[in-house]
Amino acid sequence: MQPPPDETRREAAEDAQWSRPECQVWTGTLLLGTCLLYCARVSMPVCAAAMSQDFGWNKKEAGVVLSSFFWGYCLTQVVGGHLGDRIGGEKVILLSASAWGFITAATPLLSRLSSAHLAFMTFSRILTGLLQGVYFPALTSLLSQKVRESERAFTYSTVGAGSQFGTLVTGAVGSLLLDWYGWPSVFYFSGGLTLLWVCYVYRCLLGEKDLILALGVLAQGLPVSRHTKVPWRQLFRKPSVWAAIISQLSAACSFFILLSWLPTFFKETFPSSKGWVFNVVPWLVAIPASLFSGLLSDRLINQGYRTITVRKFMQAMGLGLSSVFALCLGHTSSFCKSVVFASASIGLQTFNHSGISVNIQDLAPSCAGFLSGVANTAGALAGVVGVCLGGYLIETTGSWTSVFNLVAAIGSLGLCTFLVFGKAQRVDLSPAREDL
Repeated sequence: MQPPPDETRREAAEDAQWSRPECQVWTGTLLLGTCLLYCARVSMPVCAAAMSQDFGWNKKEAGVVLSSFFWGYCLTQVVGGHLGDRIGGEKVILLSASAWGFITAATPLLSRLSSAHLAFMTFSRILTGLLQGVYFPALTSLLSQKVRESERAFTYSTVGAGSQFGTLVTGAVGSLLLDWYGWPSVFYFSGGLTLLWVCYVYRCLLGEKDLILALGVLAQGLPVSRHTKVPWRQLFRKPSVWAAIISQLSAACSFFILLSWLPTFFKETFPSSKGWVFNVVPWLVAIPASLFSGLLSDRLINQGYRTITVRKFMQAMGLGLSSVFALCLGHTSSFCKSVVFASASIGLQTFNHSGISVNIQDLAPSCAGFLSGVANTAGALAGVVGVCLGGYLIETTGSWTSVFNLVAAIGSLGLCTFLVFGKAQRVDLSPAREDL
């Protein structure tokens, strides 16, 4: 008598998981990859003020350029997750990184092709967004298949810390390069490092045959696994899936608003302050916060606390308490307090890595890439609206308080939804075999 298909699928998934040494190597590599992803992504916000002066952009035009990244970012999320489920997330990440690294390094050259600077910069950001959109869904697919459940929160939060580390690197080194050599040097720096990382992964971790196989699948559209069919109806009938999507939407949108507008907020509100302080300190705080949240989450689960209880606690920190500090940013005129509040808000948002980001893997490990793509698409669409709305609110009200109120409102919506409807039971199995 043959075992049920779901049981066979579980056993095959356990056999495919990384050993501890492999997990350590890949965790470090993906941490660096996420760092470089954000180095490229944050290059524009760091350079926005200088580029606005060079090209004569007002706040609305700068908001268009800053938000245009998300126009492309939202279009490839589902595709990236589905490809990660089919051909392997590591291959999707490598192929996309080689492309976005090249585009980032070429951005200053694009600005010199024509006097239509706004159009060309908007185009380059849309293209960068398209290429980076596949990263996190492919990463989620990869970790859900290769990492044990009891270690996922720490692994994901460690890799996710690369987002803060990358922002920190670009904030620190980018600010110096901006002052010494001008804004083009920031793009050369982040794009060049990404291409070096691609060469390392290709030579040391992925064989040529694996990459050729992946390219062949992309070209021919051939299925690699028999278990790639996504149970659309089954997933979207579950309130817990919608709670995860809405919570991820809120977390991504609030983070993108802060990521895009905080440098301009500090530069305009405190013009005599040093750029490296407000571009570095919040992200320096966020790195240990992200690692701590992963360790705490896994420790609580291993001590017997219910998985969903831990996930909701992490979201209460990542969406709830972080929103409180975002509100405080709009009600202080002190530079030191503003840096503290910004650091607390950004640092606490990293708890989302051990909350909703891992909850998607709890719900549907067999198609986590696809579900993550759907959730990230919703977040990216909200990011487009949120960043543009932030620029509009600043331009019309002349006050930054309205922007931070917007961040708090979005975070509160996501938190309440997840606290009421969030669950950690699998929803990707046949109804008779779902975990109870």
